[in-house]
Amino acid sequence: MVTRSYFHLHLISDATGETLIAVSRAVAAQYQGAASIEHVYPLIRTRSQLDKAIAEIETAPGIVLYTLVDKEFSEALERTCREIGSPCLSVLQPIFDVFESYLGTASLSRPGAQHILNADYFKRIDALNFTMMHDDGQLPENLEQADVILLGVSRTSKTPTSIYLANRGIKTANIPLVPNVPLPSIILNLQNPLIVGLLASPERIVQIRQNRLLALNVDQETPYVDRSSVAEEIAHSKRLFAEKGWPVIDVTRRSIEETAAAIIDYYKAHKAKLSTQI
Repeated sequence: MVTRSYFHLHLISDATGETLIAVSRAVAAQYQGAASIEHVYPLIRTRSQLDKAIAEIETAPGIVLYTLVDKEFSEALERTCREIGSPCLSVLQPIFDVFESYLGTASLSRPGAQHILNADYFKRIDALNFTMMHDDGQLPENLEQADVILLGVSRTSKTPTSIYLANRGIKTANIPLVPNVPLPSIILNLQNPLIVGLLASPERIVQIRQNRLLALNVDQETPYVDRSSVAEEIAHSKRLFAEKGWPVIDVTRRSIEETAAAIIDYYKAHKAKLSTQI
């Protein structure tokens, strides 16, 4: 049995804090015996907001990571951390240093500049709206407008993967493979979308489905969680994917991010192929 130790982790950002959260969790995951107690302070744009965050750090000292482009704010935070003995790091500064040394110019102090409402931002919003409207086989008549379509049996992470891709600006629909329910006929005649099949081991699918039924307080005496029935579902999906020549990803031991990264690689190749056919 692993004994866990806990530490305070303060994440201070003048934007949403998403960068800090992602970076800190990626690092924290490498320390099996330690768990962080996260304190997140987003949208720090005034000195009073910063002072409130500093007061909490003084109350519960720990590791401090920040993304503040205002030099005065950064210096005040660093000074406090030195005084109380808390390690403090600007997560973006090493990257700024590399950019500045290569480009030969200093950065602009623009808090939240990555969230400017530009064309890419609206592309992501459009993709997210499309993805939510085409979740779980909805609106099959509009599938030609999709960039990517995910197919798989229940509990192969189709929806969360679709939402992740949408946040990258990729319009994604997903369709469940249900025993004795045919696929929408339109899917066999699509020209634009990349179609990807998702698989997982029967054991993994059964485990997730059982947890789902427990959460819903539903009787588990059903083919939905029967090992042999699930194995047949997966075998059928494998045969379908092979017959149609669709790329396949096994999500058994993959995170959503890893699955999405593989799909994005397939999508880039798919777009390149389409462009040569025009």
